[in-house]
Amino acid sequence: MKKILVVDDELTSTRLLKQGLEHCGLYEVREENKSGRVLDTVQAFRPDLIVMDVCMPEMDGGEVASEIRAHPEHKKLPIIFLTSVVSETETEARPLMSGGFRFMAKPVNLTRLMAEIERQLSGDN
Repeated sequence: MKKILVVDDELTSTRLLKQGLEHCGLYEVREENKSGRVLDTVQAFRPDLIVMDVCMPEMDGGEVASEIRAHPEHKKLPIIFLTSVVSETETEARPLMSGGFRFMAKPVNLTRLMAEIERQLSGDN
């Protein structure tokens, strides 16, 4: 079973995403709501992939990703960013990429997110 870490400062968002992803039976999911604790959670949980909000207080998603990727053992850890800055319509035709990371619109379509998770986990990115 693959491990997914869901990071968002909104508790409701992480809980709903966790429930949706666990419902399919393919993933073990852990939530983290404090961006400053993500690196510790990554080191303890050892996720195969991270789904992370971009806009968070304390540290934004880009800062957290840089902190994670600064550690050699996490340098290639796939991260999918979620953002409300773009719409699903904007990302439907062509995936939105920045800095080598995939961005998906919030609220996220669970079916599309799971397809992207599987694509990232297969190394087809």
